Amino acid sequence: MRSGQYVAQPTGYKAFIPSPLPPNPPIKMDGPLHQLLADANIALGRLDTMGYLLPNIDFIIAMYVRKEALLSSQIEGTQASLEDIFEYESQNPVTNVHDIQEVVNYIKALNHGLMRIEEFPMSIRLIKEIHLILLSNNRGQEKIPGEFKRSQNWIGPPGSAINTATFVPPPPVEALQAMGQLELFLHQENELPVLIACALIHYQFETIHPFLDGNGRLGRLLITFYLCWKKVMQKPLLYLSYFFKLHRQEYYDRLNLVRMQGDYEQWIAFFLKGIIWTSGSALDTIKNVLSIADKHKKLLIQKKISSPLAIALLDYLFVKPLLSVQEIADQFQTSYPTAQTLTNQFVNLGILKEVTGRKRDRRFHYWEYMDCLSEGTNP
Repeated sequence: MRSGQYVAQPTGYKAFIPSPLPPNPPIKMDGPLHQLLADANIALGRLDTMGYLLPNIDFIIAMYVRKEALLSSQIEGTQASLEDIFEYESQNPVTNVHDIQEVVNYIKALNHGLMRIEEFPMSIRLIKEIHLILLSNNRGQEKIPGEFKRSQNWIGPPGSAINTATFVPPPPVEALQAMGQLELFLHQENELPVLIACALIHYQFETIHPFLDGNGRLGRLLITFYLCWKKVMQKPLLYLSYFFKLHRQEYYDRLNLVRMQGDYEQWIAFFLKGIIWTSGSALDTIKNVLSIADKHKKLLIQKKISSPLAIALLDYLFVKPLLSVQEIADQFQTSYPTAQTLTNQFVNLGILKEVTGRKRDRRFHYWEYMDCLSEGTNP
C-alpha cells in the first residue's frame, strides 16, 4: 500500500492507482543508499564543473542532445542512426523518414523544454507543451498530442490485451488526479535530496502514464529538465537513456517492484547508479572529444595546413560531422575548387572519410568524432 494499489474496474480488469509522493513511510536512507547518493552527487558535480569551465561546450551539448534523442527513441523501437539525423538535417533523402522525424521531434522537445525552464516552472502545462512537440506531425498524431489520455492505456507485449497486460496504469480520471498531486510534489519544499526526488518523479510519471503515447520519452526528458530547473546542472550534459537501454529489463523490473512491494529504495539505488555511470561516461566522452580536437589541430599545424580556413573547417566538423564539398564552400563562402582542395587534404590526413563511394555528390564523415559519440546508438 506504500506505493499504491490495484483497484478493480467496472469492466473487470485491475488498474494501479499510485499513492501521492513523497512515500509514507519516508525513504529509508541506510548506509549503502547514503553512500550511493554521495557518490552520485560527486560524479554529477565533476561533470557539471567540466561543462561550466569549457568555453566551447555548446557544440558538445548539441551533439549530446542528438544522441539522447536517438537513444530515447530507440528504446521505443525507432530505427535510426546519427548519420541518418545529419542526412535529414542537410535535407538529403532518407528512407526511414518517420523514424527520423520522431528523433527530430525529441530534439525540438528537449531544446524547447530547456529554454522554457529558464523562465517557466516545471508544471503540467510545460509537460503538455513538451508532449505536443514530441508527437506532432508524425506517427502518434492520432494519440491527442499535448492532452492527457481520455481512454484506458496499458503496457505489455505487442498484441496483448488489457487483461494480459504487464501493467495497467490508472484510468483517465485517476491519472489526472495523480498528475495534479505530482505537480504539487514538484513544487513542494521537502527534505529529500534533489537526486532522490528526481528518481521518485520519474517513477511516478511512468506509473501514471498520463498520455496515450510518448510516456517513456517524456519521462526521460523530465529527468534532465528537473535537474536543470533545480540548478543541479548548469549545462544539460546528463542523459540516462543509454544506461536505461543497457539495462532495459532491469529498469522495467525495478519500476514494477515499487508498484508490487512499495520498495522505492531499490529503485532509487538503481537510479543513483545510473547517475554515477552516466556522469562518468559523459565525462570520458568530453575528454575524448577534446583530445580529438587537439590531435587534429596539431596535425594541421605539423603538415602546414593550418590556414584560418582549415582551422575553421576543423571547428565546424564538430558542429556538422557529415557534409559535402558544396556545403563547405557555402558555409565559408569560398569557391568550390578551394573547398575541394581542403577536403582532399583532410581526407589524406585521415581526418575525413568519404562515405558514398561515388565520384559525384560525395559526402565526407568526421569519423573519429562520430565514432566517439555513436557508442550505443546502433539500432
